[in-house]
Amino acid sequence: MDFINQMEPSFDEKERKALDEYLLSGGWGTEFKKTREFEDMIKAYTGAKHCWIMANGTVSLSAALMAVGVGVGDEVICPDYTMVATPNSAELIGAKAVFVDINRKDLCMDFEKMKAAVTPKTKAVLLVSINGRCPDNIEEFVSFCKGKGIHLIEDAAQSLGSFKNGKHLGRFGEIGSFSFSMPKIITTGQGGALITDDDELSEKIKKIRDFGRDKGGSDHYLTKGWNFKFSDFQAVIGIEQMKKLPERVERKKEMGKLYDKYLKDIPGVKLVKNDYNDVAPWFFDILCEKREELQQFLKDNNIGSRIFYPPLHSEPAYGYNNLSFPVTEEIACKGLWLPSSVFVTDEQIKYICEKIRFFYTKN
Repeated sequence: MDFINQMEPSFDEKERKALDEYLLSGGWGTEFKKTREFEDMIKAYTGAKHCWIMANGTVSLSAALMAVGVGVGDEVICPDYTMVATPNSAELIGAKAVFVDINRKDLCMDFEKMKAAVTPKTKAVLLVSINGRCPDNIEEFVSFCKGKGIHLIEDAAQSLGSFKNGKHLGRFGEIGSFSFSMPKIITTGQGGALITDDDELSEKIKKIRDFGRDKGGSDHYLTKGWNFKFSDFQAVIGIEQMKKLPERVERKKEMGKLYDKYLKDIPGVKLVKNDYNDVAPWFFDILCEKREELQQFLKDNNIGSRIFYPPLHSEPAYGYNNLSFPVTEEIACKGLWLPSSVFVTDEQIKYICEKIRFFYTKN
């Protein structure tokens, strides 16, 4: 079998044709009508009142934190298991990222550990819905933060297309953030978005992302802001990607069910449970023994894979080696992402799972 990539680009002739038509139309490429159209599609799909597209998912999180008033010296609680953009977005604006452990069930932030980490300096919680999954008790996060006057921001970078009880992820907190980087379910190469139902926060985000000015093209600055804007080149691609989103969501769910079917009851492999009524997995994750040996075996059999994120507290960038987060540390040593592109076929999924079963049967 040909090599099966862990992830791969998801463009076709529709994106190429749309971009060609845009170029022939004389569009300037800078953010304009196509970006607004892309934002309208995100609003319609998620049910959010406002959406602002940005350069990437890191600056979108930073903009969200700035919009709720997080600044130098404030503390922002983050899960230890996440992509490094989550804590970096807080550190970028002079706040301090405070790490907490995750729960074993869905690999999301542990509610009790989050509560224990709150100090008088805590200004916000960045709640990550990892791999399209949010905590079962997300409403408790909402209630607790509201009661404490702490801002709840959802890092839903991996969760476009995923819901909880009929409500799209990213809409439980005051602001939700998405990413459109290459591996995501829709991609514009790089890109991010913020959604909110709050009119005042929307106006703040609008200014923060566009130099702080009162309107596009103006040289009148009402607040400090930055160039976090998008481009219409990317928006043209994003519009075509959004047209494919419903189909991709269903395909991701089908793939997850197949992986679960073929991988169940394999000694050495533990599945992370997904409710496919709500969750469209970003990557397909397993916890496995002898991970490095398995990864090499898969590679030898033309199967790509990727290991989980490391415990961020102990990475050189943060270096909190005096701290320990046992669940994160355990899953970081055992976690493996399997091929997750929407182009992976049923036959390929069966082949992947057969090879994994063979590895553990013989080892």
